[in-house]
Amino acid sequence: MNKRRFGKTNKIVSEIGLGTWQLGSKWGEEFNYEEAFNILEESYKNGINFIDTADIYLGGKSETTIGEFIKDHPNIYVTTKIGRALNPHIASMYTKEAIIKFVNDCRIRQQRDTLDLVLLHCPPTDVYMNQEVWDTLNDLKQNGIIKDYGVSIEKIEEGIIALKHDITAIEVVFNMFRLKPIEKLFIEAKKKDVAIIARVPLASGLLTGKYDEKTTFSLKDHRNYNRNGERFDKGETFSGVPYEEGLKAVSELNKLFNTDNLSLIALRWILMFEEVSVVIPGASKASHIKENVKASDLKPLTSLEMIRVEEIYNEYIKKHVHDLW
Repeated sequence: MNKRRFGKTNKIVSEIGLGTWQLGSKWGEEFNYEEAFNILEESYKNGINFIDTADIYLGGKSETTIGEFIKDHPNIYVTTKIGRALNPHIASMYTKEAIIKFVNDCRIRQQRDTLDLVLLHCPPTDVYMNQEVWDTLNDLKQNGIIKDYGVSIEKIEEGIIALKHDITAIEVVFNMFRLKPIEKLFIEAKKKDVAIIARVPLASGLLTGKYDEKTTFSLKDHRNYNRNGERFDKGETFSGVPYEEGLKAVSELNKLFNTDNLSLIALRWILMFEEVSVVIPGASKASHIKENVKASDLKPLTSLEMIRVEEIYNEYIKKHVHDLW
């Protein structure tokens, strides 16, 4: 496993991490503790030392399982996202008291006195202009409750605003179907030595190259019920790309790389960008880990391949996503 420096923290992390939105379960299925633990164990064995979680993932079970695991597995860096449990999820709910409670609840679930990195979990844009939020996070850092803080964003402009503050990392949707972060966000983050965490790297599975027009998703799967943003930002589902248009683009990518399994190429494409500190594909079973980590050993893509990926994006995808986020 190749490693990268995690921004100003100077931590050295695996360039492929683990996203735990659906740790040990497929979308819409029940949580499986044994499988979740197997996934974490397989990750550790394969050199992954970066885990991304959130207080709402699996109703807190993601954090609880991670907390149990890291007691006996040292030197794992855990990023924890907070805030999405607010109801209603509006800017005025992001109070000092709410943030402190979220952080303390995470500490309890993870069985840790100090959290490595806390990210605001895609809050409304107005939250980024609320100085009390930043003051609260800074106080938590100064008091040793959290080591660092940052943001998980939907829109590039939110990341640019956040960079005015003492953040350590920005988590952003970045993949072959979401190229906008390259234009400005990566440049500004590099100036501030802020780490970039690439999330939704496979566009909710669309960039695996394994789906087609006949593929179906369960009723409880967000790829079924959130394609138009019915429950949360549609950019989280297939990266906001209309499914049918995404299939056309994937077909072109499969031809380009002469493959019917695009997953590893899609991950390696992300790793071509030095600004990215870590990419966080998820896993619903341990075998996914064995596959994902192979991307770290792939040879770099050629300049012609990189150009062609951008051309495919411009032809099929850009008009649907570029100006929205």
